[in-house]
Amino acid sequence: MNRRLLTLAASAMLIATACSGSTSTTAPSTAATSAPSEAASTAASAAPTTAAPVTLTLWHNYGTEANASVTNALVKAYMAKNPNVTIQVVSQPADNYFALLKAAAVAQSGPDIMTMWTGLFALQNQTYLEPLDSYIPADTLKSFNGIDWCSKGLQLSQGAICVPLDMQHYNGFYNKDLFAKAGITSFPTNWADFFTALQKLKASGVIPIAYGPGGQALNAGFYPYYDLSYMMMYLSVGDWQKLYSGQIPWTDPAIVAQLQQWAKIKSEGYTNTDVLNGDSVGMFEAGKAAMVMEGSWDFQEFSQKLGNSVGVFIPPFNTQQVKGVVEFPGDGFGITSYSQHKAAAAAFLAWMATPEAQQIIATGGLIPVVAGTPATNPLANAMLDYAANQGYTRYPMIDNVIQPEVQDVATKLLNGVFNGTTSAQDATKAMTDALNALPADRRGSTYTAPAAGG
Repeated sequence: MNRRLLTLAASAMLIATACSGSTSTTAPSTAATSAPSEAASTAASAAPTTAAPVTLTLWHNYGTEANASVTNALVKAYMAKNPNVTIQVVSQPADNYFALLKAAAVAQSGPDIMTMWTGLFALQNQTYLEPLDSYIPADTLKSFNGIDWCSKGLQLSQGAICVPLDMQHYNGFYNKDLFAKAGITSFPTNWADFFTALQKLKASGVIPIAYGPGGQALNAGFYPYYDLSYMMMYLSVGDWQKLYSGQIPWTDPAIVAQLQQWAKIKSEGYTNTDVLNGDSVGMFEAGKAAMVMEGSWDFQEFSQKLGNSVGVFIPPFNTQQVKGVVEFPGDGFGITSYSQHKAAAAAFLAWMATPEAQQIIATGGLIPVVAGTPATNPLANAMLDYAANQGYTRYPMIDNVIQPEVQDVATKLLNGVFNGTTSAQDATKAMTDALNALPADRRGSTYTAPAAGG
């Protein structure tokens, strides 16, 4: 789903292959802007508006998580300010959301506005995403932190095709009371200490860490990229591009060893037996499980359900402590290229940059992407503190920067690795095979988008 900042080495370059060619770009900047933007306060008046009554349709795949609540709140506030505009919000199933979008694009029967994941997801779907530059002022687009990840070529200068909704994290959540009961006074920072903590938690009578589809229910099992993103942090941010190119193959012994270590969480009895269908969120909220892997979309719900008992953690999925954190503008909204109301839809996206809209995002427990509006949720601020004040390196969500074809294979097989039904060797070989089957220009030293219609 949303997911939902990549500080690639300065030499790393990114390419988007549009319908008629490709353009190289430098990697997007990942540092959050700190000064308020004048564009943010003037976006609503600068954006195109319409006086005639218009009805727009907005699709999202947020389920019931905080992003859904925030989307509804944004729509309600915008319609109150613009009584001539009606926005009908449609919640689509998360597990086949992108397939529904593509089918609707072929039939030109889909929404005017839709949730769009950023990075290579946006590039993969750019053939039916309307370029926004002719509708939204440049200064307004620039005010969105992470707008490069919503642009062709992953650089705003090539044209924005969506705008970010919020800054997101992949992270773990833990129950402080259950940790204290088990005698754990500090959170582990490597595999060895993590397994020691798991043993103590199990001995205290709780499930150490719960797995399942979670609040997003993005696929039949749990979403493996929360964990994989942190397992791959044994590599530098810049070296993640080598996973894309194949210079570091997925069958690398170091990757296989990481997956084998991860699989021990279940094989040694430290999670629920049904990791593919377990109610991981329910177990965690009920105090039956001490930890769960999710993301920033759960800040608000977990805060409301568990209060001061809930904390956030960086998954210690490496042999030595790695000071990295997933912090990335994982998703936002785009406009369909076949919409009959593009200007009216763009006016809503432009309004999202205003202080009023950003405050709605913050109040809903998400992390605003326009400077000048701070996050209000304590869990959000705790996660932001890792990179802002503790010297952690920002990483992207790994599923946003590997080829969709490889990601599809990994989504199915990594669940099996954890569940003990697929070997790490077989899963990584299938990922490598999927990579090698792609055209050479999509597994090179630069990122590329699939060909038109791909």
